[in-house]
Amino acid sequence: MARRRVLVGRAWGGGGDRGSGTVWVVAFAALVWITGAAAIAVGGVRAARHRGDAAADMAALAAAARIAEGGGSACGRAGDIAAASGARLSRCRVSGGVVDVSVTVRLRVPMGIGRLRVVSRAKAGPVGRDGVP
Repeated sequence: MARRRVLVGRAWGGGGDRGSGTVWVVAFAALVWITGAAAIAVGGVRAARHRGDAAADMAALAAAARIAEGGGSACGRAGDIAAASGARLSRCRVSGGVVDVSVTVRLRVPMGIGRLRVVSRAKAGPVGRDGVP
């Protein structure tokens, strides 16, 4: 009588890889999720940087327009403009006819990174003849 071999529990040539496809799919999904979350975080920081730069520029120009009224009035106006732009005036210096402002934009970054502060600076002053200082 001939002996027959019966393979039990082996499908398609091997039983050592059973379930490995699931592990690879879960690992790939986690990688895609982490990459997406990192892209969102970087995008948020870049948007805050642009908002801070714009706020600093507008605050400096508004302060420069009020230099004739005095440094206090110029810096007060810069603070109002920065606040309306979603930033906070952190420094304002008037030296001669030039205004130097710094604004801070705070944001919360996901993924446990926490809160960040983005600082932007701008200067504005009088324009000479033909628009050249």
